[in-house]
Amino acid sequence: MNDIDVSTFVRAANANGGGKPDFSRIRTIDGLEVKGKRVLVRVDFNVPIKDGIVGDTTRIERVLPTIKQLLAGGAKVIVLSHLGRPKTGTMTDTTLRPIADKMAELMPGTKVTFINNCVGDEARRGVDALQPGEVALLENLRYNDGEKKNDPDFAKELAALGDIYVNDAFSTAHRAHASVEAITHLLPPYAGLLMTAEIRALDRALEHPARPVMAIAGGAKVSTKIQVLTNLTERMDQLVLAGGMASTFLYAQGVEIGKSLCQPDAVPVVREIMARAKEHDCEIVLPRDFVVAKEFKAGAAWQVCDAGNIPQDQMILDMGPKSVADLERRFAEMKTLLWNGPVGAFEIEPFGNGTFELMQAAARLVRDGKLVAIAGGGDTVAALNIAGVGEDFSYVSTAGGAFLEWLEGKTLPGVAALAESRA
Repeated sequence: MNDIDVSTFVRAANANGGGKPDFSRIRTIDGLEVKGKRVLVRVDFNVPIKDGIVGDTTRIERVLPTIKQLLAGGAKVIVLSHLGRPKTGTMTDTTLRPIADKMAELMPGTKVTFINNCVGDEARRGVDALQPGEVALLENLRYNDGEKKNDPDFAKELAALGDIYVNDAFSTAHRAHASVEAITHLLPPYAGLLMTAEIRALDRALEHPARPVMAIAGGAKVSTKIQVLTNLTERMDQLVLAGGMASTFLYAQGVEIGKSLCQPDAVPVVREIMARAKEHDCEIVLPRDFVVAKEFKAGAAWQVCDAGNIPQDQMILDMGPKSVADLERRFAEMKTLLWNGPVGAFEIEPFGNGTFELMQAAARLVRDGKLVAIAGGGDTVAALNIAGVGEDFSYVSTAGGAFLEWLEGKTLPGVAALAESRA
């Protein structure tokens, strides 16, 4: 990797301290009169599809409550989404047609129509044919260049298909695209149920948490999460570092880490982060022991070593039992927990034990009403599901880039548009 410019890091960290939009200005769909109205609903159906079969329906299922509530109110629902990163024009592997079929399967008794374009005469005819209580899914927004360019003319074409706009795609809120930002200036904008829940959960964890509040930040590289760590040091009482990031922090303090993943060039940044944490009374918590092995593969021989006693030919692959016990004790003292990233290489046994045991411990506290636990990030969600507690956390975000940018303290264009627009 290239050397990390510490001065650039400091400037960026300071720049990200800007204020969030006034969330109280965001209108929600609760109580919204939609009878006979055409309601455009922006969702994120960027789901895996192979041979025309939807592989994971999670993102579809999570927006169904919004769609069903609008249908129950007598709306004609027109669903907007992107899928993948297609070049201009139709591509068979990025068509939304299989998702329309899956929606119909998940909504028995509801007529779901697929429209083979998102604008133009075909889209207008399809929308005009809709009856109250019916759904139309438009073709991939990114087949049109105007989507990613936030083109106001493309937004006008979309807006002409509806009377009301609802954004239920927090996971695309970090993109200033036509169906996310420009359209909010043309139709009355509202937040859907999923968008509302996501904003409230993250606001509860980052901006107005019940204290004490802890964050767990896992991941391979410090360089990919500089802004996340900086923002968290200013908002958390305790910041737990794990994975490769913890190795780099230990290395910066002169602790022997063997052949563990490490970014020596990130040491100046690590020191800046530690200084900012001290300035803001945030305790940085590092593991005290580790599960190590010579190689990361199934069946590899492993052992537990205290920090500082890791053999030169071994690598850190998980937290050790002392570290897990220490964090379980700390969990019991917390009121709020924000989790992003596993604490070990959970994909291969037994290097997921630390992650799974800690997730299960947090889930028990949530079930007992003693902790608010909010998690996000693809690997984090996968680990929660393997641990069997995906449904037990207070809130689990399916957003990727938007979740990380929120953790960085950035203002998301899609959220800001809902708060600031008064179309």
